Amino acid sequence: MNAAETITGRMAARLAEGFSPSPEVLAKSALCLTDFFSGAFEAAPLEWSQQAASIGVPLANGAALIAAKGMYVPSDAAFANAVAAHGLVREDMHTGSVSHLGVVIWPALLAAAAQVNTPISGRDFLTAGIAGYEVGGRIGASIMTPELGRLFRPTGIAGPFASAVACGVLKGLNAPQMQCALGIAANSTAGFNEWPHSGGSEMYFHAGLAARNGMTAAQLAATGAFTAPTILEGEAGLFRSVGRVAPPEDIPLFPEGDHVIMSVFHKQAPACNYAQTPCQAALAAALKFDGPSQQISAIKVRITDAARLYPGCDHTGPYQTVLQAKMSIQYSVATAIAGREIAEANYARIGEAEIERLIGLVELIVDPAHTTAYPAKQGASVDIHTSNGAVFSATLDDIQKAGPAEIEARFARSASDWLGADGTARLVGFVEQILTCDDVRAINALCIPT
Repeated sequence: MNAAETITGRMAARLAEGFSPSPEVLAKSALCLTDFFSGAFEAAPLEWSQQAASIGVPLANGAALIAAKGMYVPSDAAFANAVAAHGLVREDMHTGSVSHLGVVIWPALLAAAAQVNTPISGRDFLTAGIAGYEVGGRIGASIMTPELGRLFRPTGIAGPFASAVACGVLKGLNAPQMQCALGIAANSTAGFNEWPHSGGSEMYFHAGLAARNGMTAAQLAATGAFTAPTILEGEAGLFRSVGRVAPPEDIPLFPEGDHVIMSVFHKQAPACNYAQTPCQAALAAALKFDGPSQQISAIKVRITDAARLYPGCDHTGPYQTVLQAKMSIQYSVATAIAGREIAEANYARIGEAEIERLIGLVELIVDPAHTTAYPAKQGASVDIHTSNGAVFSATLDDIQKAGPAEIEARFARSASDWLGADGTARLVGFVEQILTCDDVRAINALCIPT
């Protein structure tokens, strides 16, 4: 079968042609890398990060495994760094694919860079990341629906494609090899959305598996492996088997110069994507109300239908794990109102009597206007009713996103706890100048204490 006759064949050919990202796109890629580091360092001490690190195998000339503060077998480092980067539930987000692509792409590229024997420029490293976002985002957006998202983890579907393509571009795979990498990535898609019902920690490991599987897909492709060209559109391909839908005729990359990475945003709150705008609107309404939370008699939250449907988001407790609280819109809204802030500390208040009372007052209402605007925008409205009949309201048309200054500040702050002041200064300086760097392979050594 001619490669041009299949979706993966056309994707592979387009990637093999090469592309030259604009300075704006490259700068966004560097910001996404910075956001990955901020999450990985801050979550490195957490239970799931340490669990992922504990199964790694040390290797002196391997790749940096951040949570273990050492060099490890690259595939083990990719897995564990992805788990850590996902550990706060505060990662980058691509709404169209409902996926967190950065926590998959950058750990894979960091590990893959340790296996390359020739210099890799900063521009080439960032360009490989851009390609990963493009393919993962396009395939994910083409297949994901709210109904499918209730069953399968979107990042588990889009992630392996993103990792495989990023590593493939970094390694310089040709078109037939890239098509094979996409085929193997399709066969390694995984992740079920059963975990929100119990707060299971497998959610964190979805990112690790996607990073490692995509990296392996690129490696196998380089050996000459061959996969079904029709893995996306075939009778038992991804769309008909997993999506249970007819495949699209094509999934173009970079249409009219548009790049998926430019629509990726960075979270402010360490919580589910769908809890972001509701808790931000709740905080805005709470700041208009200067009385004690005990005076609140009702909380009405208007959200998108997608937010209501996503597993774990419409959950009033009881919460057995922090992850359940981070997924719950009701919990995030209640703590934002009670504490007059949005912070990681909010998720340490599980079981507090006043928080429980406020959660019971929250009513989720699907708003037609917010639903129509989704996924281009994710709006939410909150009305706080008090016992004396007053109402304090706030509406946000879209998520308030973390900007470059906030992302860079939390990167420096989180890295300092792990690397110390001097080590942090070296890594931060390296990332700030990555576009002019002639060889990024040194970045692995900078990720662990000297």
